Amino acid sequence: MELFIKQKVFSWKDHFSVKDRQGRDCYLVEGKLFSWGKKLHVFDQSGKEVLYIEQRLWKWLPTYVLFIEGKEAAVVKQEFSFFKPRYTIEGPNWRMEGSFGAHQYQIMESGKVIADISKEWFTWGDSYALRINDEAHALLALGIIIVIDCVIASQQAASSGS
Repeated sequence: MELFIKQKVFSWKDHFSVKDRQGRDCYLVEGKLFSWGKKLHVFDQSGKEVLYIEQRLWKWLPTYVLFIEGKEAAVVKQEFSFFKPRYTIEGPNWRMEGSFGAHQYQIMESGKVIADISKEWFTWGDSYALRINDEAHALLALGIIIVIDCVIASQQAASSGS
């Protein structure tokens, strides 16, 4: 399964769609404009919320909880590292490897690739290609990818002083 995310540029709040290879909308992601911590809602084509992402506050490093259909499915945490970002996933037995800064990484389980993520650099706004090997993992993999992007974007904004 392939999904494509193109974030809207110059948006006051997180708002972007997830499309299939034919350019059809599969999911809509919307964030709350005024809230403590980041809160993102993911809706399917019928408007039903299928994934909810919430940032845990008062943590030293970014921590996000992912809920699928109201049930906690995973917790994604950035780990302390001197050289390159590291993340852990609590819940499923998944791990991530690759270059997060270059937006080229994989989600793995027992040596098998669950999802492969790559960023398209020469487009208007951030665009990502997601190759998910098992459709049953699509929502959770999508949520994890959104979390990683939130963390990177927050760190870039903080380092640029905006």
